[in-house]
Amino acid sequence: MSINLAQGVVNKMFEEDEFSRWLGIERVLIEQGHCILRMIVRKEMLNGFGIAHGGIAFSFADSALAFASNSYGRHCVALECSISFPVAVKQNDVLTCEAKELSLTNKTGIYLIEIKNQENQIVAFFKGTVYRTLKEWFPEKT
Repeated sequence: MSINLAQGVVNKMFEEDEFSRWLGIERVLIEQGHCILRMIVRKEMLNGFGIAHGGIAFSFADSALAFASNSYGRHCVALECSISFPVAVKQNDVLTCEAKELSLTNKTGIYLIEIKNQENQIVAFFKGTVYRTLKEWFPEKT
């Protein structure tokens, strides 16, 4: 049931998430507190240096944070996020993003997200903290 809840929440979020869809995000694995996403870097995502704009990796990781944290059925919003970029991302790179839950309380959740390229190099480390509201995604089921 929890996997069905997680998938149901993320499906509902994704329907309204124009930006994640613009990024071309593919949902590989969705479960409570954890998700794996994939995307391909396109030309329009590059900056003046010919590498992916940092906002692309940040947004990709932010989507993973949102999906993993909301997967319990409660609305969660980001409180704080930080990112590091150890390896440049190029056009046509296939990126895989994995969000893992580090801590979960009634009010907050902390997640570590790693983004890897097709060569299994970590291209970004992202840490995000969310606030867990009391609002339910599917209140009619509680």
